[in-house]
Amino acid sequence: MNRDRERTAVTGRGWLASLLATAVAFGVLDGVWLGIVAGGHYRDALGPLAAEPANVSAAALFYVVYCGGLTYFGTVEGVAARRVAPAALRGGMLGLVAYSTWDLTSLAVIDGFPVGIVPVDIAWGTVASALACGLAAAAVNRLGLGGSPRR
Repeated sequence: MNRDRERTAVTGRGWLASLLATAVAFGVLDGVWLGIVAGGHYRDALGPLAAEPANVSAAALFYVVYCGGLTYFGTVEGVAARRVAPAALRGGMLGLVAYSTWDLTSLAVIDGFPVGIVPVDIAWGTVASALACGLAAAAVNRLGLGGSPRR
């Protein structure tokens, strides 16, 4: 089967829908993770390294940049292919790279950075990124907001 014929030309509306769906999915997932599931673990592990209160501007900028990256590298690929798997795979790979970069660099240069947080955070970043891109691609595809078939 020729996969090029199955692809969709993603429109501007498709990009915007992909970005919004990715931001909502990742925001909800990360909100549940940090607010309910693992927030206490991070606070306990980071101790005095944790900012109180958190720098909301820096966090917002991270979410804008990261959700843009997830959309570009993951979600839009799934929308163009009209399949969830490419979005989830690419999103997960970006999550693995991005979260590994942060955690391993922090471990290398921040004295006292907790080793125990590293595998948990890398695993979370990988899973959350894969889920966000997969869910977003599924939603955009289901709603038919991606674009039109290439000819």
